[in-house]
Amino acid sequence: MSSSRQWIVVGGVTVALVGLLAFGAMSGGTGGPIVPGSVAPDFTAHTIPDSGAGLPEVRGIASYRGKPILLNIWATWCGPCREEMPRIETLHKELGADGLMVVAVSIDNPGMADAIREFRREMQLTFEIVYDESGKIRDDYQTTGVPETFLIDRSGVVRRRLIGSSWTVSEQRALLRELVAEPAPAARQD
Repeated sequence: MSSSRQWIVVGGVTVALVGLLAFGAMSGGTGGPIVPGSVAPDFTAHTIPDSGAGLPEVRGIASYRGKPILLNIWATWCGPCREEMPRIETLHKELGADGLMVVAVSIDNPGMADAIREFRREMQLTFEIVYDESGKIRDDYQTTGVPETFLIDRSGVVRRRLIGSSWTVSEQRALLRELVAEPAPAARQD
């Protein structure tokens, strides 16, 4: 291959990479994979009050600022999600009083609030369940499917990412106890 042709190929590849990076930045990409050590991206979801119990409230990562979070992304139609919900409830009952925020974000299709409410009732779930009808949290957290769970420390940093439902309570209990025991981050002085 001639020298000028090599430079054309290198230039084309460079332009393509720059274009992909620009597209990712414009489309709200986080700039890198969500892995332990990443800052937990914000999201927008709504609470699902019991029928006739008031209006939904908006929730996002800032709603839980300063608290350790077990953030679960799930859907009512997902069999593995149904399988892991009792384990998540167990962790909520064990560590919720100590400060662990358990938040399950449903990515069900729009208009499924009643189905989510029924799922919560049927499974006897007492932790916070919110609803992202847009499903944008999937992009923000770069999920590969559902369920996916993120353990986030008080500073908003992802400490563990659990893909699928094969994890056990005993495997995560030590880290969650550690997160609950960590001191709250110092208040920022602006």
